[in-house]
Amino acid sequence: MDSNSSRGKRTSLQPMRAAGRQRVEELLEAASDLMAERGYEATTMAEIAARAGAKIGSLYRFFPNKEAVADALVQRHIAVLEDEYAALAKRAATLSPDALADVLIELLVTLHPRVKSLSALMEARTDKMEIRDRARGHAIVGIAAALRVCAPGLEEALARDIAAVVLNTMKVLRGMITKNAPTTPDAPDELRRMHRLYLADRLEPFRRAPDSITDAEP
Repeated sequence: MDSNSSRGKRTSLQPMRAAGRQRVEELLEAASDLMAERGYEATTMAEIAARAGAKIGSLYRFFPNKEAVADALVQRHIAVLEDEYAALAKRAATLSPDALADVLIELLVTLHPRVKSLSALMEARTDKMEIRDRARGHAIVGIAAALRVCAPGLEEALARDIAAVVLNTMKVLRGMITKNAPTTPDAPDELRRMHRLYLADRLEPFRRAPDSITDAEP
């Protein structure tokens, strides 16, 4: 067994002290920046340490290899998604469908810098489909939960279908804003209007309590 394989079985060190936790956050932030900029394969442990302003020994103290750094980043990104969608579900009770549409659109735009290396990690890893499915699954479940809070009569299966449409709309809009998707100057605003109309059409019939709905769409 080569050294890389044996090292890959070692786990990351979980610091107990606040200073250690802060250092780990700095190292992970540096790794996320570099992997988003250059890709997973091109990023080295030495570059991560240098970007974080840390000694290489400090990085290896917490993470035995780059794969361990990647594992920690995936967990960090998934936790961010869980927290943000949980917060969204709490907010949704006070939002109209139009307002919820705007909040959802902005959410993916604001989330992207916090999970910026997730795409690079998914592209590089052998378990990328599992990571992608986890990220998408959390997003769909989180959006569906917010939709059902906003429209209490909405059934879970339909909420997830609508959530999948919303998630794809969010991704297209982010691509337009970042110029990674075909666009024109006013196209993002048009997509926002379409998104509002879609959610208003699908949610309004279910805004009443479930036992009072008699003529809602299936």
